[in-house]
Amino acid sequence: MKRAIPVVVLSIAGLVPVWLYQPSAQSSTVQATTPAPSTSSSSSSSSGSSGTNVVTTTTVDTEKGPVQLQVTFSGTKITAVKMLQQPNHPQTTAAVPKLVAETLEAQSADIDTVSGATITSEAYKESLQAAIDDNAKAASASPSAASEASSQTVDGSALSTEKGPVQVQVTFSGTKITAVKMLQQPNHPQTTAAVPKLVAETLEAQSADIDTVSGATITSDAYKESLQAAIDARG
Repeated sequence: MKRAIPVVVLSIAGLVPVWLYQPSAQSSTVQATTPAPSTSSSSSSSSGSSGTNVVTTTTVDTEKGPVQLQVTFSGTKITAVKMLQQPNHPQTTAAVPKLVAETLEAQSADIDTVSGATITSEAYKESLQAAIDDNAKAASASPSAASEASSQTVDGSALSTEKGPVQVQVTFSGTKITAVKMLQQPNHPQTTAAVPKLVAETLEAQSADIDTVSGATITSDAYKESLQAAIDARG
């Protein structure tokens, strides 16, 4: 990857700069967070609170000094860029705030190179793009992970009746019943006709408080008992 130009912090005794931006090889904060370019791969960490994801790049050692960025996303929106490490050079000091401002406006790595700080600009943009790509991967993986986490399948109790065994398996999405499957049921035409009705009522009522199917009272009662056991067992 391209390397950033070192920054030298200039200070004049007795004068307070209008904008206190202090780059260092350890850390300096800007208005947005972005990952640094790396000859290998950038590392990332995420914080799931309120849809916020923070991506931190690996440290890149350039001929001018180390570069490391951190980007904070809210969904796909870049909300902050922080320079964790950067070269100690006046041209970097002047360039970084401009690059960050452009990043927040463009919401992408398609930003202009800062005149006089080409190497810093190119390295910054490559790092930023790496962070954007990492965030996109995390975002695409998140829905399926959340869906799997909220989906749960529970087996109800197995009940022996004079007609035969009855046991249901219930699938939940959160607290919602999304599917009911008969694991065991009597081999009887009245049961065969009753089960679809019982399942349909369950999905509508979202509980075991459903009507008994006429002509299949025993199966219906056992079904409701097994269903209630699954509901109670749901974590």
